[in-house]
Formats: sequence, C-alpha cells, structure tokens
Amino acid sequence: MKAITYYKYGAPDVLQVAEVPTPSPKENEVHIRIFATSVSSGDVRLRKADPFLVRLMMGLQRPKINVLGFAFAGKVESVGSSVSRFKAGDEVYGTSIKTFGAYAEYICLPEDSIIILKPRMLSFEEAAVIPFGGTTALHFLRKAGIQSGQKVLIYGASGAVGTSAVQIAKYFGAEVTAVCSGRNAALVTSLGANKVIDYTREDFSKAGELFDIVFDAVGMSPFEACVQSLKENGSYVRVVHMSLSPVFKGLRVSISSSKKIIGGTFKETVQDLEFLNKLIEAGQLRPVIDRTYSLDQMQEAHRYVEEGHKIGNVAIRV
Repeated sequence: MKAITYYKYGAPDVLQVAEVPTPSPKENEVHIRIFATSVSSGDVRLRKADPFLVRLMMGLQRPKINVLGFAFAGKVESVGSSVSRFKAGDEVYGTSIKTFGAYAEYICLPEDSIIILKPRMLSFEEAAVIPFGGTTALHFLRKAGIQSGQKVLIYGASGAVGTSAVQIAKYFGAEVTAVCSGRNAALVTSLGANKVIDYTREDFSKAGELFDIVFDAVGMSPFEACVQSLKENGSYVRVVHMSLSPVFKGLRVSISSSKKIIGGTFKETVQDLEFLNKLIEAGQLRPVIDRTYSLDQMQEAHRYVEEGHKIGNVAIRV
C-alpha cells in the first residue's frame, strides 16, 4: 500500500511517499481502508519534534513510529474472527493515537479503539477532521466546568480547536466572545459567536470585560492578560503548552488566587466521539475545512499548516 513515511525529524521534506506492506487484521482487529485523514498542528509538532518533549514519546534520536497521522475516516474492509462491533462495509472514523499510521491507505486497529460509525451527512474528509479539534475542545471545556449562562472567551477561535470550541460552548449555553483576525469574523459568527474581537486591532484585555472561562485554543494568548480577564473562580484553559513557563505560572496563580489554570493531556474516548456525533446529527456542530490535499501532497499540506494561518482544518484525501 501507499503511505507517507518519515525516518528523521525535520522540515516537511522528511515526509516521503513509499510503498509499505499492507497490514492484515488479527482476530480482534478491524481492517480499515482509509479514504481521508488530516494534518493538524499536532502532526507538525510530531514531525519536527518541537517541543523537545516530543522526543521522549517518539524517540530521542529518530522517530520510532515511521508513519504519522492519527485521525482517519474510511470503510471497513474486513474484520478479525472475534470482532462484533463492526462489519465489512461500515463507514467509520476515529483516531489511532497510540500507534498513528493514518497517513496510509489501510490501517488495522483493535476493535476497542477510538472508532465509531460515520454520520451519513458527513463526507470522509469532514469526518476525518472532527477528532482533533472536536475532542480537544470538548474535553477542556468540560474540565473547565462550562455551564449555561457563562461568559467564555475563545482565543484562536478560527483554528481547528477554536471552531469546535465556539460551537460546543454555544451548545452548553455559553455567551461566546471569539478572538481571531478580522477576516475570519464572519466565519466564527456563523458558528455561533456572540461577539468577535479582531486581535490585530484590539486588545481584548483592555475592555474591562471579565469571563468565566478564557480558552486558548492555539497556545499564543498573553498569560497575565488572560488571568486578569477572569472572574473570581474562573478558569484559564491552555490547550497547547510549548514550554514549561506557563505551567509554573499556573501553579503560582492557582496557589495565590481562586482562579484555575487548566492544561495537560487527555485520553480520547469512544463516548466523546459519540457525543460529537449527536451534535453533528442535530446540526449543532459542523467541521470547518480550509484546504484539501491529496496524500501525495503531504509535504505541501504540512507547510501550509506550519505557517499558522489555516482556517479550521486541513484534510487529506487518500
């Protein structure tokens, strides 16, 4: 089968198209033909090994896993003898966060992996971009204790996590202020944002408005300004940590005040994707795709994502 391989960390050109053995399912595995995957900021960080902590997971000198990609959508080709949840022909999507390997034409995963049936109204490309932003936004908004009537500011509202966070926060009944560039104001408004602040023209922290939750979807928000913009007992959520500095600052804030700094990693669950499916089917969550590339254009897709200006998600048609 065709796959995108990499054997060293570095620029997008370390990603190479190659022919590799097609996997065969074990008795407890589902054999999936992948029709679409995605490129996220997380994929870029793994490719570059930046921050350095990536090397502790992927290998110090060179990557131990040679096919990246953890989000996928496709069709079940066959199943192992003990599999009961899925059958050949099922259209599915999910993540392979433990083994990666979604930058390929086929993948085999245990039946109890993060795999669920794809909503019929979604294309394979749309389904493939749901897991990264959707599950991340859902987890951290829940961790912040989001409730109806709260005021939530989402910094980086037009990215993969941000576009999901706007919609999920609205589902929970929050009043959403979106921070993004002015050119994306119409998009985030269409997703449900009550107010949009163009960060290139206005400093949200100078308006004197306080929020129950400040949600940084991109890891670029000003730490002190965000803390000052919180109500008492409010939560500052940082989805991305590019250094340890915010961690130490967060400990100081948590100890010295009633405000909470929330971050860290999380474990995806099938239940999270099932919850997102319900929102999709009810018309309360829609994936936003900026560009779609072919598998052969993976280097170009990574370059575009690394520029940091994408709107929503980048999909890969396999």
